[in-house]
Amino acid sequence: MSKIDQKLAELGLTLPVAAAPVAAYVPTVEAGGLLHISGQLPFKDGQVMLGRMGEDRDLAFGQEAARACALMILAQTKAALGSLDRVARIVKLGVFINSAGHFTDQPKVANGASELMEQLFGETGRHARSAVGVPVLPLGAVVEIDAIIAIRP
Repeated sequence: MSKIDQKLAELGLTLPVAAAPVAAYVPTVEAGGLLHISGQLPFKDGQVMLGRMGEDRDLAFGQEAARACALMILAQTKAALGSLDRVARIVKLGVFINSAGHFTDQPKVANGASELMEQLFGETGRHARSAVGVPVLPLGAVVEIDAIIAIRP
């Protein structure tokens, strides 16, 4: 069991099955020592977490969705690399939040993913990040997150 798998277990978390793409793209691309991970949606009990922040979802729900996206990013990473121990650094997260026009707490929503990465990877889990409000996301999801991860050979 990898070090990260052990930390996940300590936190009572399990990785979901890596989701198949919903359109014409691949979930991951490895290039130049980096793993680029396509946008991942939040799943809970096998269903996409839906809604719009500032309209029908509260901050706690948004943070839970961001955390679910982070778990899916890790599932895609493990599927691509075979082990999460190959992660050298979480470089950047791009967080897109389905937001009503008046909602401005996108960074707080994104913390649901960022804090999990730091819990699991320590200092190498600290990353650059964008947190952007958008009017709609695929399938009506409340959050979508993509990632860039530095990897070990």
